Amino acid sequence: MIIDHRVSERLQYRPDKITLDESVQAAKQALLNDIKRSVYIYRCDLGGCNGCEIEIFATITPVFDAERFGIKNTPSPRHADVLVYTGAVTRAMRMPGLRAYHAAPDPKLVVSYGACGCTGGIFHDNYCVWGGTDKVIPVDVYIPGCPPTPAQTVYGFALVLGLLGQKLHHSDTVEEPGVKATLRFSDVPYKVRTAIERKARLYSGYRYGQDLSDIFLETLEKDGSVYANLNELIVRESDPRKVEVYRTLRDDLMAMAVGPEKENELLREGLRRIVPPGTMPGENAQAILDAAER
Repeated sequence: MIIDHRVSERLQYRPDKITLDESVQAAKQALLNDIKRSVYIYRCDLGGCNGCEIEIFATITPVFDAERFGIKNTPSPRHADVLVYTGAVTRAMRMPGLRAYHAAPDPKLVVSYGACGCTGGIFHDNYCVWGGTDKVIPVDVYIPGCPPTPAQTVYGFALVLGLLGQKLHHSDTVEEPGVKATLRFSDVPYKVRTAIERKARLYSGYRYGQDLSDIFLETLEKDGSVYANLNELIVRESDPRKVEVYRTLRDDLMAMAVGPEKENELLREGLRRIVPPGTMPGENAQAILDAAER
């Protein structure tokens, strides 16, 4: 039936204007700040059941709209920044998967998508299956699931964008022939440096202990009295946990620098200067020296 009269405004559908939430806008800006362009993804099925593809298509369609983050699909690996591998790697699709990997330009990222792509899934021990994607191709990001949800997919793609920004800004430094690398804290003896680093990591963990040992070793290389510089470092520190570590490292350093026999000898020499013979009763002076030897 043909309607030849105008439909009233009240009956017409007026879609609301879609505005992105502030958090979504901030996330989009953060993800695309370093890349400054759209990211093209190429999907490569190496032997899946097509369940992962359905979820990927749901991710890039308007409901979840991964394109709002600059993520676009491309039909050719030669234009791709990210390769998404789905399904277990079968023997028939191993070489096509490798050809797609080598066809993509550098820098590129590889995503292993779904349970089969990550580990081979329930087909991992099949006679015609190599296993997961990482058995034949280096993988940067894993998105597990059977299949992964669109929310998981968007989250995984967001991680990919962050890694791609790092790869785009990566630079390699090559030393010139004959140039020797300078060691940090070269003025501190090697055995002392390694002992302090190990003890600091023992007290505060591997990463945080390394930071504390670096500050401690930098203090050792300063001009002036080592002991005075260390005491100044301890006094200026407001964190009691760091103070305890610095004090322990200082005591360990003094124990390494001055052994027990040398320490007793220095103490006895210092007592002789403070209490020279004949200025005090002999018994008291001898008692002090005996105590120092003990």
